Amino acid sequence: MVFFKPHLGYLSDKAVNPDRRRYAVKGEAEKHYIDLDIYGDSAVYKLPRFWSEAKALHGEDSLRKHGISPWSTYQTFQNLIYAFERKDAQAILRLAADLGHYLGDINVPLHSTKNYNGQFSGQYGIHGFWESRLPELYASEYDFFVGKANYLDFPQNEIWKAIETAHYALDSVFGFEESLTRAFPEDKKYSYEDRGGITTRVYSREFSNAYHQKLGGQVERQMRNTIKLIADFWYSAWILAGQPALENLDPDRIQVPNEKDSIYIPNDSLQHIREHRTYFIFPESLFWRNSGKPLYFLQAFRKYCERRPRFLPVG
Repeated sequence: MVFFKPHLGYLSDKAVNPDRRRYAVKGEAEKHYIDLDIYGDSAVYKLPRFWSEAKALHGEDSLRKHGISPWSTYQTFQNLIYAFERKDAQAILRLAADLGHYLGDINVPLHSTKNYNGQFSGQYGIHGFWESRLPELYASEYDFFVGKANYLDFPQNEIWKAIETAHYALDSVFGFEESLTRAFPEDKKYSYEDRGGITTRVYSREFSNAYHQKLGGQVERQMRNTIKLIADFWYSAWILAGQPALENLDPDRIQVPNEKDSIYIPNDSLQHIREHRTYFIFPESLFWRNSGKPLYFLQAFRKYCERRPRFLPVG
C-alpha cells in the first residue's frame, strides 16, 4: 500500500513493455508462451520445473524455440527479490510490471499451445477474440476483488499450476468457438466498428455474447487468477527479501543502470515471434489496394495502436 499504490500509474503504463520488447530485444518473444503440445501428452507434469534440468533434458535452443514462460517468469520473480533487497525503487517497479505481464500471459490458455491463434484449426483470430474482445465487452461486469495477498511457499509450483489450469481450458476455448461458427452465418459472426478512425472487422457482439455465455465465466476466472497471482508474487518477493521498509523510497532519485534483458542471443531471434492480431482478423485485411497493388497501411496501423494501447496486436 505504501509503495505500489502511489505508483499505480507507472505500473499500468509499463505493464505492456514486455510486448513492446518482443520486436526489439533478442530472446524476449519466447518468454510469453510455452507450446506444451510439442512435448506430448501430460507435458505440464513431465517437464522439469527447474531451468537447469530442462536445459539438460531438451537443450536450450529447443526450449526457447517452443517457449520458456514458466522458467523465465520465475527468473523475473527472483530478480524482483534482489531488487527489493537492494531497495532499488525503479528496478522494483520495472520488474514488478514485467512480472505482472508474464503472469498474465501464463493464465491465457492460448499461450500454452502451438495453435495459439487458431491458425491450424481454421479459427484464425481466436487469440485476440478471447483475450481482448471479450474483456472489452464484458470486463465492466467482472468482479476483480480477490482478497488479500498470500505468501507462496513454492512460487515455482504456482506458476506451473496456473499453466496447467490455462492449458486444460483449451478444449472449451476452441470447441465452443467451432460449434458457434457452425451455428452462425458468416455475416452474423463478424461486424465492422470504427477504431481510432479506422473501420475494423471484429467479432460481432451477438457472436461474442454467445461465446462468452458458452465459456461460463472462464475469462473472468482467468483474470481473477492473474490478479491474485500477481499480488501473491509481489508480496512473496518482498517477504523473501526480508520485508524491507519502502515508505521513504523515491524512485525518481535512484539511477538504475541499463540491464540486459537476455544474455542468450539466438541466431534466428526474430523468426519465432508470435503475432496474434486483436482485431485485424485476416491477413488480407492488412492491405489496402491502390492502382491494383496491395499496400500495407503501417502508418495508420501504428497510429491506431498509439491511440488505443490496450488493443496492441501482441501480448
